[in-house]
Amino acid sequence: MTGLGGAILASGMGLPVLAQSPVSLNLRARPGKLAKTEGFEPPIWLLETANPGPIRVPKGDLAVALANELPAPIVLNWLGIDGAPAAEPLTGQSPIPPGGRATFTLPLRQAGTTLISAQLLDSSSGRPAAGRALIIEDTPAMAVDRDEVLLIEDWRLKADGSAIVPGQNADGTNAAYTVNGQAALSIAARLNERLRLRFINGCARAPVGLRIENHDVRVMAIDGRPAEPFLARDGQLVLAPGSRIDAFIDATRAPGTVSKIIMHDGTGPRTIAQITTSNDAPMRAAPLPAAPTFPSNGLPERLNLQGALRSDLSLDPNAQWIAPSKFDAATKPAYSVKRGRTVVMAISNPTATPIAFRLHGHHFRLLDRLDDGWKPFWLDTLMLDKGQTQRIAFLAEYPGRWLMESAAINWAAPKLVHSYAVD
Repeated sequence: MTGLGGAILASGMGLPVLAQSPVSLNLRARPGKLAKTEGFEPPIWLLETANPGPIRVPKGDLAVALANELPAPIVLNWLGIDGAPAAEPLTGQSPIPPGGRATFTLPLRQAGTTLISAQLLDSSSGRPAAGRALIIEDTPAMAVDRDEVLLIEDWRLKADGSAIVPGQNADGTNAAYTVNGQAALSIAARLNERLRLRFINGCARAPVGLRIENHDVRVMAIDGRPAEPFLARDGQLVLAPGSRIDAFIDATRAPGTVSKIIMHDGTGPRTIAQITTSNDAPMRAAPLPAAPTFPSNGLPERLNLQGALRSDLSLDPNAQWIAPSKFDAATKPAYSVKRGRTVVMAISNPTATPIAFRLHGHHFRLLDRLDDGWKPFWLDTLMLDKGQTQRIAFLAEYPGRWLMESAAINWAAPKLVHSYAVD
């Protein structure tokens, strides 16, 4: 992938200039309340930092300190961060008991959009947990005028306004959604302003479909890694649970135009945000030219499929998948591979329900059906329809014991884990 030519520095775009590493991140897991949703303020669990909103840090080592002020154990799931064995849930980080603390260093090698989730350990006696967006900034900054994060989360509310945790029976509950912890988001844009919209599906089990009205939507990155840029058909995006998509939008509609961002969850459309073209002076006389591909972030240009270790993985919940609370790091992994070798996995879903699969430690390519190439993007999460088999490939670059996650597309479905090892 080529570098981003003509990148404009943060100071020239009105974006904050970030300090260099080392950087510290202090997190408090504590009880709190969700902003008023469907007329209620349900008790939930929060991941609190000194400043609300997306956490923005530069590349480099991140010193993390986590204090657990909850009445139950917690372990954090860092979606999209590769090669961080000390922070890997269950293999590098054991669940932290109530009142406990943990400190570790998180190496942030690649810029991108990631998610901190506290939902790996489903607990019937606990509360649903809100996630936090973690943005690892580009150096140099991308040529955009605005950088907006839209963290979409779902909740299941009972008649009394309380929220149930994922993995519980959702009968008799109503689905509610928030964006950045609020019922909806409003974005004002000047004519010919370029927006980078970072969509994060923080829903526990549900995929979401999005449609952005009145604008060309150019996808630039998926799951926090560069993609070969392409226009989303009819402005529509689909995100698996935990997935992220970075898209560029140029505000070229007439002043006063309101463009809705509509979410489909399989039951009907919901407007979760809107972009309004303001009456302020245009940002520039004409739109910016189409953006080139993001820098490769050190990802390999080619994968050696001929010399790959090949492994079959069934998502049958009875095929050695276990609940995170019962995971033992000493359990035999699904396979072990030598560092530097390519792995090709044939992942099958023999069940009658779609399943979301997530690979920890490494991003992967989705292979073409004949194993003669791959899609022009990287992923860490993949949805498989019932009866479907998909093949993925990745370079086993980071030594350690890494998790694999599986969960059916159903609120009541349990979260299950397995592992693989890179020696």
